Amino acid sequence: MPSRFPWLTSWANDPGPARTRPARGSEGRAAGARAPTVSRVITRKTAPDLLAAALAVLLFAAAAVVGAAINDDGVLVLKWPPLFARWEPHVGPGTPAALLVAGLVLLYGPPLARRLPWRWLPPAAWCASMAWIWSLALVDGWRRGVARRLAYGHEYLTALDDIDGIGPFLRTFTDHIPMDSQDNWPAHVAGHPPAATLTFVLLDRVGLAGGAWAAAFCVTTAASAAAAVLIAVRALAGERLARRAAPFVVLAPSAVWLGVSADGWFTAVAAWALALLALAATGAVRAPRAAALGAGVLAGCLLYLSYGLVLMALVAAAVLWLARTARPLPWLVLGVVPWVAGFTAAGFWWFDGYETLVGRYYEGAGGQRPYGYFVWANPAVQVASVGLATVAGLRRAGTRPVRRDARRRALAVLVASALAAMLLANLSGMSKAETERIWLPFALWLLPAAALLPARHTRWWLAAQAVLALAVNHLWLTRW
Repeated sequence: MPSRFPWLTSWANDPGPARTRPARGSEGRAAGARAPTVSRVITRKTAPDLLAAALAVLLFAAAAVVGAAINDDGVLVLKWPPLFARWEPHVGPGTPAALLVAGLVLLYGPPLARRLPWRWLPPAAWCASMAWIWSLALVDGWRRGVARRLAYGHEYLTALDDIDGIGPFLRTFTDHIPMDSQDNWPAHVAGHPPAATLTFVLLDRVGLAGGAWAAAFCVTTAASAAAAVLIAVRALAGERLARRAAPFVVLAPSAVWLGVSADGWFTAVAAWALALLALAATGAVRAPRAAALGAGVLAGCLLYLSYGLVLMALVAAAVLWLARTARPLPWLVLGVVPWVAGFTAAGFWWFDGYETLVGRYYEGAGGQRPYGYFVWANPAVQVASVGLATVAGLRRAGTRPVRRDARRRALAVLVASALAAMLLANLSGMSKAETERIWLPFALWLLPAAALLPARHTRWWLAAQAVLALAVNHLWLTRW
């Protein structure tokens, strides 16, 4: 009898790309053999992945327990360490949309990622990622979750009325970083080079004023990073792995923090810089020099968006190493030079800004945040950002089968370079708390590690990603 629910039958029986037909003459043996039990499959195939995920959960739980104990002693200034959030179970207008997007990606994401013509896959990932980010942001409501995110407290838009011309702003920018300076900048303005604030100044000047337009800009650009990652992975590790990674890049728990924060904009700039560099280095475009120059222009912009993202140079070095070429380097540098020359000539010297910020941070602007706690709690909080599927994929990145396969080894190297950048940022001591947001440009490049997981388990791991994101967004009110 035909099923009344063909889509459900299709999902249950979807063999994935790895299934092959039995050899001729083996049907009888296969029919007489006892099917492996669930426990045997878990023991042989997935136990190490599940163990890695369980250990990650325990690490997060330990950070929460220790953080709560330290909070009781008045050592921290966080509401719910290690998350920069407060416990507030809630639902909102984005809840039905988030459930719908998660369900659609879960059911149709893997087969579409396999079968969709490549030219349509990156744009589809961009659109799906945007739907996921918007729906999660709207769980907190339009005003609280979107329109006011960048327009209150220590955010960028609160400083726009104090900026009277870009020239004076750049010449005096460093003077207003210290806490004891007159009219010192709000925390987010002071904590970044001036291009971060200038982004919103320019939006305001062209008529896109206010928190809603700023939020729309950040979400749109942040979602495009999904397309950039797929393009880079295809160039460096092959189309098959890029297609396998696509649903995981879309349905990422990090979307909770991509919407709405300026770090989503930074994430997009970094992602497209690396994507263009990968295309240039591998010769996957007709004009590799133009692509390398474009990568340099974006890298120069990134340099003046966030001090810490200079560490993305490690990922760029990994891209060049995987492509076995340094040919894009001159064009990359050529794209960076105008930014350095322009900002320096306008009165802002990058190193002065960074040194002054370090002074402000250790004067108390960073709050009571002990290094001994956050040096391990920062990695723990990334579990909520990258998800358990990424953790399991990272475990597989170091296994022998991956090392023996050139394509998968390339993906492992790319992921490892982002992880190394994140660890260096952690050791610097300049990222204590809020790293679920601050490290988004690094975390994005960990997500493709899930492509190393068995194809037949894709939907289970995708479900784990979606459940985690939905739980975080509905149980805590994230803020920054």
